Amino acid sequence: MTGDVWLPIRADEIPGLPEGLNYRFWNGEADFPADPADCAYYVVPYMQGAETAVRPLPDMSSLRVVQTLSAGVDHVQGGLKYLRPGVQLCNARGVHDASTAELALTLILSSLRGIPDFVRAQERGEWRSGFRPALADKNVLIVGYGAIGAAIEDRLVPFEVARVARVARSARTTERGPVHQLTDLPGLLPDADVVIVVTPLTEDTRGLVNAEFLGRMKDGALLVNVGRGPVVDTKALLTEVESGRLTAALDVTDPEPLPREHPLWQAPGVLISPHVGGPTSAFLPRAKRLLAAQLTRYAAGEPLGNVVHTIG
Repeated sequence: MTGDVWLPIRADEIPGLPEGLNYRFWNGEADFPADPADCAYYVVPYMQGAETAVRPLPDMSSLRVVQTLSAGVDHVQGGLKYLRPGVQLCNARGVHDASTAELALTLILSSLRGIPDFVRAQERGEWRSGFRPALADKNVLIVGYGAIGAAIEDRLVPFEVARVARVARSARTTERGPVHQLTDLPGLLPDADVVIVVTPLTEDTRGLVNAEFLGRMKDGALLVNVGRGPVVDTKALLTEVESGRLTAALDVTDPEPLPREHPLWQAPGVLISPHVGGPTSAFLPRAKRLLAAQLTRYAAGEPLGNVVHTIG
């Protein structure tokens, strides 16, 4: 394979990379490492924002592959119009499953058991006991049942939840049970005590969690979003949490970053983490294994994994 490979991790730090490829290190710096026109395989810098991700794409006339290190690819969508037909877009399916699933469970347990209240009370030196909901015996609905959704269910099992319902773009059957399609949501929402949103951001999912969706959730239910912020209608969510009818635990928001003065910060029953589902110690080892595997296939002329779109 000819052409440069742009990596946001230095090549000598990635075990198993195939020899014979021309690796260039670029992690979003102002200056490009080489002429973008010579780049054939572009690994997008991780967590550097959409503007950085897209910046070299208009000049990458020899590009064959765009590889993200995130499960979502919405941050590069704006640059796809610059790419020639046949360019493959690959995501990082499998890299963030463990970290994001861990955070989803952390947010659920923290919200249900009142951990933020305990932290605030500790700062004041107050002993505040009380009765709190448990995750045990709850009905959980996972909206967006892909690899991360399945990893979340893996971690729910030991907590003795009553039932897990699964929803994805299309219906299918898994070893754990059926996966419903999105059109089944109206009938599933009223039974769920915890609704976990882990869908990618697409035109079909933007604003999916709107006033109608939230209105079908039962009183006292918890909404957890570890997918993308714009999947949830922020205004509609604020109406529900400010009334006290629902609670929410959000790793992603719309807008993001959330401005200091935004009402979500002070909304009752809302726990916010700053989009930290992926960046943990689990990221680098899995990202390096993915890149080594993908580039080994690429160098050998074999089909790539994790292809989510091919420019037509």
